[in-house]
Amino acid sequence: MGRYFGTDGFRGEANCDLTADHAYRIGRFLGWYYGEIKRQNGIGEMPKVVIGKDTRRSSYMFEYALVGGLVASGADAYLLHVTTTPSVAYVTRMDGFDCGIMISASHNPYYDNGIKLLNGSGEKMEESTISLIEDYLDGSVHLFDQDWTELPLAKRENIGCTVDYVAGRNRYVGYLISLGQFSFKDKRIALDCANGAAWNIAKSVFDALGAKTYLLNAEPNGTNINRDAGSTHIEGLQKFVLDNHLDAGFAYDGDADRCLAVDDKGEVITGDHILYLCGVYMKERGDLMNNTVVTTVMSNFGLYKAFDKLGIQYAKTAVGDKYVYEYMQQYGCRIGGEQSGHIIYSKYATTGDGILTSLKIMEVMMAKKQKLSELVAPLKIYPQVLVNIRVSDKKEAQDDPDVQAKVKEVEEKLGDSGRILVRESGTEPVVRVMVEASSEETCKEYVDSVIQVIKDKGYQAGE
Repeated sequence: MGRYFGTDGFRGEANCDLTADHAYRIGRFLGWYYGEIKRQNGIGEMPKVVIGKDTRRSSYMFEYALVGGLVASGADAYLLHVTTTPSVAYVTRMDGFDCGIMISASHNPYYDNGIKLLNGSGEKMEESTISLIEDYLDGSVHLFDQDWTELPLAKRENIGCTVDYVAGRNRYVGYLISLGQFSFKDKRIALDCANGAAWNIAKSVFDALGAKTYLLNAEPNGTNINRDAGSTHIEGLQKFVLDNHLDAGFAYDGDADRCLAVDDKGEVITGDHILYLCGVYMKERGDLMNNTVVTTVMSNFGLYKAFDKLGIQYAKTAVGDKYVYEYMQQYGCRIGGEQSGHIIYSKYATTGDGILTSLKIMEVMMAKKQKLSELVAPLKIYPQVLVNIRVSDKKEAQDDPDVQAKVKEVEEKLGDSGRILVRESGTEPVVRVMVEASSEETCKEYVDSVIQVIKDKGYQAGE
């Protein structure tokens, strides 16, 4: 993890950890960097950068600061306005942009924000480029055989401009609609947009495909994004689906790169359920390349047992959709994702895409003529307890010999009947302790025993 950028961009509380000055300087660097690459390659055109944002109040501040930096360095900034992260990735790769920027802190509360960077292929930006940006934020970057403490400003006709590019977002909506292989007529579906980026996109797609659509949490006001809504607070969607006897409900996060679902019985469908039902469907159709589903180490023990029974292979990556995507690209896999609902369909997208995921779930339901609850019934999820503890030093706490000894002790007690995973967060100053076992009581007992050692050794930090 970098000095400023974590596994999912530069994220923190707006105007505390992440400021408008940071955004301006990131824009300054990107505009100059891509312009210099073009000049050195004899390309006589200005760099183009496309920007999207979610519904947080601070997103406007960061958008304007980024634009100021970009145009000052000689780049043209194309504005998608409020839109989803996967739409920025789609437009970046389809319309020939040098890079894409999404302003969002995903599932975090409204007072946080983030800057996610995508390369010209619509993929998470390379660590080598991120490192250069961090060097510049720290005051000096060595590039093109010299040290730069400040970057040259564009002059006269070389100053960039802004372009209203809402047409790009509309094309993305059309793309999603084009992927629908079945009519959703007579299907009654709820969409929880988390008062976030999906609020003006998801319903358009489902309506176009014929569903009777019910919209929840689609009135963003700048401070209600993710508040008791969306994939991190799915209880309201569960109640709505049950009370209204709907076929299914889909819940997105703030930037709509993840999706969780609720089945016809009101049960939560996690990313692991989605990987199971879509993985099985793809195998049946001969579309599961390499017979492999890519997961992270956080996927449930029960998912692996179900795949073993069906002869489906699986890979385990570090937590983070960027690592899932990298593995999929390297080995040619078609589906992968996280328990949290980041699901990547590499044939159609370069990032997790919540709306696309909901369409793919609907495709399985329609093709197999089964209820969502029936499709996931064979998957038996093991009880899981996950506790986050805020610490002063993530690595030091995780690597402490006494903590490691306790983890090993738990592993030995669990044997083949469960597992323990201790890891540091990529976006927060916390260590995550997770146990899966035959009962929730066993999980809690073992998690508490590890947490207690972390506390006893003095690593716990104040809130």
